[in-house]
Amino acid sequence: MVTAKVWVLKKHFEGFPKPSDFDMKQMVLEDLKDGELLLESVFLSVDPYMRPYSQRDMKEGDIMIGTQVARIVESKNPAFAVGTFAVANRGWRSHFISDGKDLNLLPSSWPESLPKSLALGAVGMPGLTAYFGLFEVCKVKPGETLLVNAAAGAVGSVVGQLAKIGGCKVVGCAGSDDKVAYLKKIGFDEAFNYKTVKSLDEALRKASPDGYDCFFDNVGGEFASIAINQMKKYGRIALCGAISQYNDSVPQKGPYVQIPMIFKELRMEGFIVTRWNDRWKEGQKALLKLVLEGKVKYHEQVTEGFENIPAAFIGMLKGENLGKAIVKV
Repeated sequence: MVTAKVWVLKKHFEGFPKPSDFDMKQMVLEDLKDGELLLESVFLSVDPYMRPYSQRDMKEGDIMIGTQVARIVESKNPAFAVGTFAVANRGWRSHFISDGKDLNLLPSSWPESLPKSLALGAVGMPGLTAYFGLFEVCKVKPGETLLVNAAAGAVGSVVGQLAKIGGCKVVGCAGSDDKVAYLKKIGFDEAFNYKTVKSLDEALRKASPDGYDCFFDNVGGEFASIAINQMKKYGRIALCGAISQYNDSVPQKGPYVQIPMIFKELRMEGFIVTRWNDRWKEGQKALLKLVLEGKVKYHEQVTEGFENIPAAFIGMLKGENLGKAIVKV
């Protein structure tokens, strides 16, 4: 028998999550039955979506939602060999049992030189969010100008690089000078620190005086209210996230979008990446190729230790990470 460690949601978040909202427990796993596998989490992901989804989908006492890269350590299923790595959506657990149906094995073309944690980042859900959001929702074309906020994060950094590969001018913003320097390093045409500019409106106008064809929005709130007024006619806005609002105790009341939407004839569309589950392998193959070719660069903020998952999650929501926030067990 194996004893697994799990993190549960002790108390629903009120405003910003706190360490006291979580509780680490132990769970004894049963012996494997025929057809089952025992997996050990190697890397766990902490992502912004966990904040609103926990409120919507979880009860107090439930194991925190989330995704991991896990290694098969015991198998009674001939289709899965011990030592194989897979991505699973089993929450904050150190070990778990599976029948294999809920596992996505890492591609056979995955090279040993590439961190397997990238299956949770640039070659995983965040990268695929960027890939499908940019090409299927924004439908960017060469020569256009793209704006992306939270641009140094796991999704935004890939969005900008894919747009550059596609022949676009790319403008990004982030919340620290180090993050801005990183954006310029990976090829953004313009980047600025939204926390230090005197006027967000002026900063956006200076970065692209002619406006923006596409806006990939990860932030929502005041930023989106200002940016929408600088869209070009027939511009497209992909609503990916609203991290500026996730921790609000009282909903924000902001400007209304109808007038700029009408006068500029804009198209705004919210999306969730699972819409393209049937094309997951296609997107992953394309991203893996770009990463191996050095055309898409990545950065990981790695926290060591299963016991530190809540701290990594809270730090990510505060914007302390550059690139993808990962916990190495």
